[in-house]
Amino acid sequence: MTGLTQTANPGSGRTVISVDAMGGDRGPAAVVAGISHSAKKNPDIAFILHGPKDELKQLVARKRILDGRVEIRDAVDVVSMEDKPRDVIRSKTTSMWSALESVRSGEADGVVSCGNTGALMMLSVVRLRKILGVDRPAIAVLWPSRAPQGFNIMLDAGADISADEHDLLQYALMGASYARNGMDLERPRVGLLNVGTEEHKGRTELKLAHDLIAQNAHVANYDFVGFVEGNDLPADKADVIVTDGFTGNVALKTGEGTAGLIGSLLKEAFKFSPLSRLAALLAYTSLNRLNKRIDPRRVNGGVFLGLNGTVVKSHGSSDATGVSSAIKLAFKLAQSGFSEKLAARVASAVSLPQDADSTNE
Repeated sequence: MTGLTQTANPGSGRTVISVDAMGGDRGPAAVVAGISHSAKKNPDIAFILHGPKDELKQLVARKRILDGRVEIRDAVDVVSMEDKPRDVIRSKTTSMWSALESVRSGEADGVVSCGNTGALMMLSVVRLRKILGVDRPAIAVLWPSRAPQGFNIMLDAGADISADEHDLLQYALMGASYARNGMDLERPRVGLLNVGTEEHKGRTELKLAHDLIAQNAHVANYDFVGFVEGNDLPADKADVIVTDGFTGNVALKTGEGTAGLIGSLLKEAFKFSPLSRLAALLAYTSLNRLNKRIDPRRVNGGVFLGLNGTVVKSHGSSDATGVSSAIKLAFKLAQSGFSEKLAARVASAVSLPQDADSTNE
């Protein structure tokens, strides 16, 4: 173990984020640039950076803002996007394993990685363990929406391809807790994704989940709006949208692909003629505002819910802006004590709806 400082938090009272520097498509340079952006914006944050020591020391040394705020942990191996999760857990020398160990040992308050999603989830479950009472962890993502807060939360986005009614109830509880602590929504609205809004539609587990989520709404401090459809993902009907991982991942990838297509079509349209190019110039400010509003880098970060620790999965192709966004999310959740509140919420759900004491986690 070595670092630019003896500790990532040298008596400063800073929140420490553990960062896996390897595994992303753009390499460690983009990750170091991302933590540099975060350091400039937030004086209350420090980092433990995991990866090849010599390479990371050179990259960090170029960023003056990181002086005294980064500790480097030498990790010689990298989890690639092609690695199978079951093979990854056999190696304790990867940057991903090392990053999670910092949270497990209590040295860091949260972890961010751009690496292999399946491997990160499996390692997170193995090293951090599931919260007591959680059967299936979930990945929660932010979806741009018309809601006042600008985004809705959708889960599960691909941690597990299936979910029964009890899993979906746990997703509702965890998603509502995330909305309170991550988006400051005192009483979030929860919807259950289905092929229609009528109560008689959908698979058996969805109908059963509908009743369970409705029964627990008052005690768990959320409003259940019932079934929602795919077109409600970007709408102002529900703040938290619950679904199984298969459906959620398909919806997420479809949304990303559609956003990319619309962006490409807009560029082609504005290049069509001299007049359209002039129109693009006149509309530059508005287009730039729109681009920032829907830029996936600025809402980058899927949160792994249901674990004894804060884990944020940054997109594999993240640049410095995307990495910084994921770190900001991990910082906010760590400062709010989110993991402890989520554990308390899930624990209280064991006796729901009889136990009506704990309603504010």
